Parts: sequence; C-alpha cells; structure tokens
Amino acid sequence: MSRLKQLSRSLGAARWLSPLLLLAVLEAGSRAGFIPERTLAAPSQVIATLWSMTVSGELTDNLIVSALRVLAGLAIGITTGVVLALVAGLSRSGEAAVDPLMQIKRTIPTLALTPLFIVWFGIGETPKIALIAFASIFPVYLNLYSGIRGIDVRLLESARSFGLSRIGQVVHVILPGALPSLLVGLRYSLSVSVLVLVVAEQINATAGLGYLINNARDFMRTDIILVCLMIYAALGLIADGLVRAIENRALVWRPAMVSQ
Repeated sequence: MSRLKQLSRSLGAARWLSPLLLLAVLEAGSRAGFIPERTLAAPSQVIATLWSMTVSGELTDNLIVSALRVLAGLAIGITTGVVLALVAGLSRSGEAAVDPLMQIKRTIPTLALTPLFIVWFGIGETPKIALIAFASIFPVYLNLYSGIRGIDVRLLESARSFGLSRIGQVVHVILPGALPSLLVGLRYSLSVSVLVLVVAEQINATAGLGYLINNARDFMRTDIILVCLMIYAALGLIADGLVRAIENRALVWRPAMVSQ
C-alpha cells in the first residue's frame, strides 16, 4: 500500500513537470528575444501584470462585473432548465410539449444567436446575460430529464404502497433520485457559462474581463490578455469545485460517496 501511495505521489508530481518546463522555455525565449512581447508576454511579465492590476483594483472591479453577468445568466438558465425538465419528465403530455422544442434548441449554436440577440435586446447588458442563460438551459434540462426518467420503477411502487401521494413521490423519491443527474448538468452549465461569457463580453462591453481584453488587443498588451484568460480559466475551475463540494455533501448517501 505504501508503495502505491509513493507511486501515486510521484505520478502526481510528474504531471507538473511538462507545464513548468513549458513556462521555463517561454521565459527563456522571451528574455533571449526569440519571442517578441507583442506576440506573447513572458510568464514573469504576466505575473507582474496580474499583481499590479490586482493592487490597483482594476482587475477586481472588472472581475465583479463579469461574475455578476454569469450569476444572472445562470440563475435564469438553470431555473428555466429545471422547470422544463420537471414538466417534461413528470408527464407524457409535458414531454410531448417541451422535449421537441428543447431538441430544436440543442441543434442551434448559442453563439450564432449573438447577432439576433443584439437586434432584439440592443448592445447593453441584456444580450450578454441572455446568451449565458440560453446556453446554460440545455445541460440542466437534459440531465435532470434523464435522471427523472431513469428512476427505478420499483422505488415508485414502494412509495405508492406506503401511501405517498404524487407530490410526495416527486419530493421524496423522484427528485432525490435525480439529484446526481442534476448536479452533472449543473457542472456542464457552469462550464458553458464561462465559455459563453468570453464571447458575450465582446458585445460593446464597458466593463468586465472582455472589456479588458478588447482594450489590451488594441494596444497589443498580450500580458493583460493572458491575465484575463487565466481568470476565465480560474472561474471555470472554481465553479467546478463548487459543484463537487455540493456533491460531496448532498450525495453522501450514495455508496460511491461513502467509500471515498
């Protein structure tokens, strides 16, 4: 067992070698003049820019704006996805009414709707939030719908035998059983929301990470662009970690969770 742990730690440490080596090569290439600053800033310059933007408050202020956009879009998208999944998953008539429309929505690329949303909502905050909301609906809908339809029939029969009403079955059997699927959909929606945010903030943004990237592009500040890309990546990792934490607490009853 100790050898397995040592091997696992060695492999974990080895995974960091290639990223660190790449950073060292980029740093050496920049210092030697092989990589111009306007093409790609050196890692040390990126770290220095990150620090200066954080100290000045510029990065924090724009990060808050981007985070609020994501939260607003996710609140709308996740709520809509959950409601539609419940309607489609709990009744055949609901499925016939909702699922065809959702499948049509799935085949439409979200980013292709950007021009149409600009025509509908203008160039303010509304199209940005609408794009994030539209993109985050389907992952939640599909996974929750699948989780509801995947509930073991024997559990429902047992619930009926104990005298549970239809609402009681939904609350005490169907929703808890579909919770793992819902959390999977939530993870996908969070990841998609960050990806769509990158594009949404190119729509006449006056604040936010996309605004910083647009300004940095005009002045060829690749260090600022890389800083913003790092923040986008960090947002995705934080969102995924948040859902994992929820899973560890909400799904403690599952054997897979208990054995961890």
